[in-house]
Amino acid sequence: MSLELWNTVASIGTFFVILATAIAAVLELRHMQAKNQLQAVLTLQREFRDPELQESLRYVQFYLPQKIRDPQYRAELARIGFIDSRVHMEMTACNFFNQMGTLVKNHIVDPDAFLDQTSRIIDQYWKLLAPVIAILRRKRGDEQYQNFEYLAALSVEWRKKHPRGVYPKTVPRMNLEDVWLVEDETPAETPVPVAP
Repeated sequence: MSLELWNTVASIGTFFVILATAIAAVLELRHMQAKNQLQAVLTLQREFRDPELQESLRYVQFYLPQKIRDPQYRAELARIGFIDSRVHMEMTACNFFNQMGTLVKNHIVDPDAFLDQTSRIIDQYWKLLAPVIAILRRKRGDEQYQNFEYLAALSVEWRKKHPRGVYPKTVPRMNLEDVWLVEDETPAETPVPVAP
């Protein structure tokens, strides 16, 4: 074989070695990205179960609608400076959803996979917390909790795109029998007071 042929064969061999190395690097990067996303999701799930956050979410659901009617309560939210999260427990929930939005916006967590699990919760809490955020933005501007807003906007779009969820069309649904339906839809009889 001539020297030119050997050079050509060596060049082709080098090309395939470089190509194989590049493919391995891409696969490794994908693996690392998947691992990072999994770690971020597991961290969020752990934080979601945190007692302080759970208490904040209960507060937002059951007490905030009444508390926000108080002008003093709203004034505390509107002023610039420290907001005591022991009084304004909704701040813990706002911070959590803002953090989630940051992870999704920066593609640390895949938006579709994330919204598949959380879109209903995000929608519910955005509606409950939007009045608070509007008050906070009076003096702080639109950047206040913008990543929470971004997440809520993505969630609305995701739910429009998937109004019935994302159950695979090729997999048959399970037959569910609601054995309590008739009993639960029948109005309960009011007990008759017994005379003393």
